[in-house]
Amino acid sequence: MSLITFGLMGLVPGDPAEIIASYGRETEPSEQQIEAVREELGLDDPVPVQYVRWLGRAASGDLGDSLLSGHSVWHELVSHLPATLELAAGGMVVGLVIALPVGVLSAVWRDTLVDQVSRFLALLGASVPSFWLGTILILFFAVRLGWLPSMGRGGLRHYVLPCAALGLRASAVLMRLTRANLLEVLGEDYIRTARAKGLSERMLVLRHALKPSLLPVVTVLGLQFGHLLGGAIVIEMVFAWPGLGMLVVDSILGRDFPVIQGFALFITLIFVGINFVVDLLCRWVDPRVQYGT
Repeated sequence: MSLITFGLMGLVPGDPAEIIASYGRETEPSEQQIEAVREELGLDDPVPVQYVRWLGRAASGDLGDSLLSGHSVWHELVSHLPATLELAAGGMVVGLVIALPVGVLSAVWRDTLVDQVSRFLALLGASVPSFWLGTILILFFAVRLGWLPSMGRGGLRHYVLPCAALGLRASAVLMRLTRANLLEVLGEDYIRTARAKGLSERMLVLRHALKPSLLPVVTVLGLQFGHLLGGAIVIEMVFAWPGLGMLVVDSILGRDFPVIQGFALFITLIFVGINFVVDLLCRWVDPRVQYGT
């Protein structure tokens, strides 16, 4: 991923030194000014040398300075991260609140009307793009009804629409996974034995079947949170949310290469960290899970 991140500058059309030398100038930079920038940033060195130098700085926490604001890239990322984490966490809460109860009911009442409707809604939710859903929510709840604000970050009411747009899509995946795994566990021998002994269906599902069925859900939950962080970039543009999404889009439009590179590497590290935490949670959910010694 560090190779891909470093290669972003080379993929952008044009000479990076010329683009950087043009910042803050009303006229085209001269060849001497472009060469001075190229020498200052080490762009005249071989690509492997540039990569090793950039990776060494990144490993020590030095991601460079933003060309637009002049602040360090680390400062820009950290200052915008809380807004994105709040949005992703809110979307995950919405997804879980919808997915777990509906998935359990769909599995318990298999092939009934409830099951068929929930599966149809899950398929619809997985197919609808989050930015389109966000636009529809704004038109209906903000423009037509005037119940909720359409953009910005403020009080609790500002979180409803963007979190719903993120969470409804995540709930579709989690609901179908919960249903499938719960149905598999309900078919196990020990469940049939407990049912034959007269254990109530409610106790059977909540106490004996639900927890073992959540192991794959927890794994996908971590991946979904990483996807929500990425999906929040688009949602932030729809709802004018001042998070990492707005930062990276402004950086792309302004060709702020250090911020773009730092953002890609930063999100990758967060995604890897989330998956590590998920591995630990899987051991907690099911103590039978064993890792390599």
